[in-house]
Amino acid sequence: MKYTEEHEWLRADGDAYVVGITEHATTQLGDLVFVELPEVGTTVSKDDEIVVIESVKAASDIMAPIDGEITEVNTALADDPSLANSDPLGEGWFFKIKPSDASQIDTLMDEAAYNALIG
Repeated sequence: MKYTEEHEWLRADGDAYVVGITEHATTQLGDLVFVELPEVGTTVSKDDEIVVIESVKAASDIMAPIDGEITEVNTALADDPSLANSDPLGEGWFFKIKPSDASQIDTLMDEAAYNALIG
């Protein structure tokens, strides 16, 4: 898995990557009550705001961690945002993205670097 400074994780899934937010992020946000996911087929650039989330504490945006195309979204999350809290590294994923430049993955943090970030 790879991680961003914005507390997102990426896991390879064939030629795409599954993207979600880390347990640390869900702890900071509190219980999610609303998620607005991107449209499948949307082309995004790194750092584009592509997911809107609202929690009991705050509203926030999830940024695109890499350039690419959204190939799938987790519709279960739209129906039950609390999945991101109860299973952030599993059923609580947000979307899948097919990278347009796979080398961008190499610029992301590994687990050790992410753990050092959140200390």
